[in-house]
Amino acid sequence: MTHASGKYADFEGLREKAIALRREGLSVRQIRDRLKVFNNDILNRLLQGEPAPEWTKRPRAKDDLRERARELRLQGMTYDRIQMELGCSKSSISLWVRDLPKPEPRFSDEERLARMNAGLASLRAGQDRERLETKRIARESVGNLSDRELFLAGVTLYWAEGMKDKPYSRREALLFINSDPNVIKVYLSWLDMLGVARERLHLRVSIHESADPAEAERFWSDLTGVPQADFKRATLKKHNPKTTRKNTGEAYRGCLVIYVTKSAELYRRVEGAWYGIVLGAAPADRRSV
Repeated sequence: MTHASGKYADFEGLREKAIALRREGLSVRQIRDRLKVFNNDILNRLLQGEPAPEWTKRPRAKDDLRERARELRLQGMTYDRIQMELGCSKSSISLWVRDLPKPEPRFSDEERLARMNAGLASLRAGQDRERLETKRIARESVGNLSDRELFLAGVTLYWAEGMKDKPYSRREALLFINSDPNVIKVYLSWLDMLGVARERLHLRVSIHESADPAEAERFWSDLTGVPQADFKRATLKKHNPKTTRKNTGEAYRGCLVIYVTKSAELYRRVEGAWYGIVLGAAPADRRSV
């Protein structure tokens, strides 16, 4: 090879020297300084095909991880499991093992579905236990109600679900409607505490026409202790074909309407007590009411 300045005219001789130095264990920089060859292109040509000594190779910190990842992959582990085992990224794992065959699935599709369903069932069972325990603790923390507590609870219940008097329509009487048997039980206990005899109650079922009014009346009669024969005629609600009802089936018994005769004075007490509750819940606002 010739050079414009003639400096590298004896290229082969220079290459022999460079190779000899390389085999002695010198680095590229050391050979450059020894031979005074500062042209990188020429230097690379001189050393072409000659491996670098071990001490000059840059250490690779991830070599051990790479080998371990390949071992684990050959054992059939997924990327997720290898990541959990080694603590390295999935992208690195993919790069290291992508030439290896994909492991056979540990479980069939049916087995995976069964395991997933079992896991979900266990999770839901645990959640159900937590819910029930929370409810149990709350229920047992209440204990027996005093007359005052029951009175305030009944007033609040009535004001949420009962008929209210309007300035444009005088309705000073107790009329209550609900479909929840437990709500009805509390309401009746409240009336009992107030001294309202069952003979003053007019009961009526309000139910969809597609249901069984007689069966509903038997249910509410057993719950309230009022003979079914004393019930007023049921109110049948027409079915709207454009809507989809969810309150169907054997558990659907419509709503029970409870009207208390001669209850104007009692209604006034209820309304007054309700606004007392409103004031008592925000004592700082009493002066502005």
